[in-house]
Formats: sequence, C-alpha cells, structure tokens
Amino acid sequence: MGTELLAPLDLAFWHLESEAHPMHLGALAVFSPVPGGPRQDVLELLRERAAAVPRLRMRVRDVLLPLGGAAWSTDKDFDVRHHVHRRVLPAGDFMAAATSLAGDLMERPIARGLPPWEMYLLEGGSGDDPFAVLVKLHHALADGMRAVAIGAGIFDEIAAVASRRATAVRRTPVPPRSWMPGPREVAGLARGRLEEVGRALGVGASVVRASRLAPGGSGALAAGSSGTRRLVTADLDAEAVQRVRRAEGGTANDVLLAVVAGALRRWMTGRGEELPGDPRALVPVSRRRPGGAAQNGNRLSAYLLGLPVSEPDARRRLLAVRVAMERNKAAGPLKGAGAVAVLADRLPPLAHRFGAPLAGNAARMLFDLLVTSVPLPRAELSLGGCPLRSLYPMAPLARGQSLAVALSTYGGRVQVGLVADGRALPDLELLAAAMTDELAELQELAARESGASSRVRDRAGVRERSD
Repeated sequence: MGTELLAPLDLAFWHLESEAHPMHLGALAVFSPVPGGPRQDVLELLRERAAAVPRLRMRVRDVLLPLGGAAWSTDKDFDVRHHVHRRVLPAGDFMAAATSLAGDLMERPIARGLPPWEMYLLEGGSGDDPFAVLVKLHHALADGMRAVAIGAGIFDEIAAVASRRATAVRRTPVPPRSWMPGPREVAGLARGRLEEVGRALGVGASVVRASRLAPGGSGALAAGSSGTRRLVTADLDAEAVQRVRRAEGGTANDVLLAVVAGALRRWMTGRGEELPGDPRALVPVSRRRPGGAAQNGNRLSAYLLGLPVSEPDARRRLLAVRVAMERNKAAGPLKGAGAVAVLADRLPPLAHRFGAPLAGNAARMLFDLLVTSVPLPRAELSLGGCPLRSLYPMAPLARGQSLAVALSTYGGRVQVGLVADGRALPDLELLAAAMTDELAELQELAARESGASSRVRDRAGVRERSD
C-alpha cells in the first residue's frame, strides 16, 4: 500500500493515548460450535485472514514533513503471529470468563512499533464449548464503521467475497500528473483553506460555548481514572426497541439513548447516589456517505446530548431524548459543540503532537460518557463454519471518564458492550441489568398506549355504525 499520511483526526487519536488511556476500539465476537463436527484450527484461520487484509499490515512512523506529522507505511517485517494469539479459559461459565479476560486485555495499550491491532482467540476446555474472538484496533487506524469493515474480513462470508474481488481486480494505469499546481488550482486551494478556517472557527466557538467551567457529573461517572478496565455485556430485544419506536415516534437510536438514560437513573438510585444534573453523552456520528467510496481512517463528528436521568417518567425521558436529538440533527454534525472531532480535523499535525494531553484532559469539560452505535452487516456470519452468536462492541475511555457504552444489532438482538474503569464501577453488572429493565418498562408503556388508542378507534367505529 506504500505510504500515506495520517489524517489530522487519526493523528489526534494517536497522540491522545497514554498507558492509562489506550485509544483502541474493540469487539468481542462469540461463536457457537459446529453442530456434529470437529472444529478446524480457528487460530490459523484467523491468522490467514488477518494477514490478507492490506490495512492490517500498516504501521505508524514519524515523518519530517509536515512538522509533527506521521504516516502509515507497510511493515516490511510483518508477522501475523505477533498479532493473533490464543488464550485458554478456565472451566465453568464461558461468557463470564471471556468478558473478564476481554476487560483485562482491553487495559493494555497496543505495541506502537507494529501495526496497531491485536486479535485473541478465547477458547474453553472442550471443542463442544463456544469460543470467542477479541479484536482490538487502534482508533487511529479506523472509526467504528471502518473498524467493522476491517474486522469483518475474518468472517467466512466476507472473506469469500474479498477473495473473489481480489482475483477480479485489474489495475488501470494512471496517467502521470504534474506535482506543480496551476494558477486555478492555487486559487481553489486558497479558497478551500479560507473556508476550512471559517468552519473551524465556527466549530471552535460552539465548543467553547458548550464547555463547562468545571467537570460535570458526580459519583461514579466523575470518579478518577485508575487505568483498569472491565467489560460487561447486555442483550436487548431489537423487536422490543422497534415496538417502542413505532408507538412513541423518533428513531430506534432515540429509544436506545433513552434506555441508557433510564438505566443510569435506576443504577444511580440503587447505589444511593444523588442524581446529577443530566450527564452529557457524546454520541458519535459518521461522516461517511452511504454507498460512497471506502475511506481509511476516521470520518467522525458527534452530537452532545444531555441524558435526562433527573426525569422520573420513562416516556418523558424518551420524549426529551427525541427532541434533543432532532435539535442536534437540525443543526447538523458539522456545527454543534459535539463536532470537536471536526475541529481536530482542521488543526495542523504539530498542534496534535503537543496539544493532545491538554485536549485529552479537557474531555471532561465537554461530556461525561460516550454512547455509540456500531452498524453490523445484516447477513448471518460465521467463522470456520461456526455461526456468529453475538458481537459486543467496545469503545475507549477518555481521560477522566469511567464509562463508555457501545451498541450493535445482530440476529434480532441489540448487543451492548459496557466498558468501565474497573475501580470506579465495580457493580457494572447492575447497570447492564437496569438496561433490560428500562426497555421492559418502555415496552409496557408503549403497549398500554397502543391498547388505549385501539380502544378509542373501536369506540369510534361503534358510534359510526350506530349513526
């Protein structure tokens, strides 16, 4: 693939990392064993397929120009065995052991001298047990959507398609082009730069207005960072989410954000915590165009959303989320204060190299937790013939924050990955259970509303027939 400069936002993620705050995305994919048949060597299959993804052969190296910049370059000494490992889990509850080990592995930064990714095959003691694959990709390598595209290369279905495409590709010679821009190009570049500066100033003003003089939140969400990580998973009924959406309006994502808000309220109340003044969630938004050409690196913006945990009524919480998200969407992902990622994309490399620690510490001034949705392919997936049972996404923790919530939908379930600071949130399982309870309450309220509406329509029909 040659050499390619890191985009400014990728460079920001690269320099934001520290030992206590690794900046990698993750996913825990759980597979069922092949019914009635021996399992093939999944470790070798993982290594073979990962090695076939060109992006996974790239490492980061510093460059002289631009000042403070870095570039992706092909690792000439690439050895997939340095990246794909096997771990054998103790006998007993497979999911408990797998999530516990995944949390431990998510604590560890990825080695920076190698292509920045790792995979772990997590196996039980028997071939009849399920197995899991933990994928870690540095955030500089990809955003959530691009991470899915890269990581999907391990699945049977995607690997087969990629293989057919690779054999069908024929490189078309590119005509030589002068590196010296003409007068029109110079004028276009100047206009583009002025427009970028104007947009950056607009976003910067929004960010400053939204920043708090002191970090918000209280209790566990505002606890200091210990560098430890815990992973807890939850499974929600995707059809239940859709039933609530159809009854109450808005989007499925609005419902899920309301579920997070209600779960936080239940969890905080159960802990005896004083409810904070609606903690802020950073909700990432992809700037990739549907059906557009594949682009490497990060193409992100975000919305800021006050999660209405102080509101005691579940339906009002959902309405508050829906109204706030509609307001965010009306402003657009490039204008609101949550577009801090867009601002990072406008800064020169040297600013990221020296300003990353300050920017990382300032995250608490803008938001209290991250809530992100990761889209997955709708097709049924497998690895070595073993069907994918579930896939739990994981997001990194910003400095000074103790919780990140990531959601994906597969096989009729919304699968939730809760990544937390291990010391700040030792009771993370209670938050996962609260999400299930909150969705159940919303579904019950939606059913009552639907039933009441149906009875009104029936009475109206009776009156019409009487007339």
